[in-house]
Amino acid sequence: MPTLVLASQSASRRAMLDAAGVAHEALPALVDEASAKQSLLAEGTSPRDLADALAELKALKVSRMAPQALVLGGDSLVALDDGSLLDKPETREQARDHLQRMSGKTHDIYSAAVIAEGGRPVWRHVDRARLHVRPLSEAFIESYLDVEWPAIAGCVGCFRIEGPGVQLFSRTDGSHFTILGMPLLPILDYLRTRGVMPK
Repeated sequence: MPTLVLASQSASRRAMLDAAGVAHEALPALVDEASAKQSLLAEGTSPRDLADALAELKALKVSRMAPQALVLGGDSLVALDDGSLLDKPETREQARDHLQRMSGKTHDIYSAAVIAEGGRPVWRHVDRARLHVRPLSEAFIESYLDVEWPAIAGCVGCFRIEGPGVQLFSRTDGSHFTILGMPLLPILDYLRTRGVMPK
């Protein structure tokens, strides 16, 4: 039975696999994600394909170190309806700006997963969810950041939907797992075909 390695130290992705009963190890991919993203955007890569390419980059990096394992790479990104992308906020001020830009608008979150084996991709899936952000008052944004900063510094979109971040939204369309950062159900289907989990 192949070993599953998560090419990430993401607490959210680890928690999803743990809760689903999926045995795995976690190894950080340690890729230069910012440079890769900049290069891909310069080529005109769409948000969906960008998430897919970054997930593959992480999976392949770790797969070369663990060629006998199934290596799961993941990536999520938030695309505003004006076409701009939101990165993880580096400062509270940047998080405030992101929340102001999201206020009262709808955006997409793309969550991609790529599984590599022997240094090559063998499976992939990209899912999209639509998130409807309610109008956010300045007072709400400040009180929200008082509670959630700096915990959301590692979160694209400045929210943890499993916590206070759920208060940002009037509606969500799509898989809850995709919003959390990984298309879990398709991943589980593939792992069953590979014998990592019982059918």
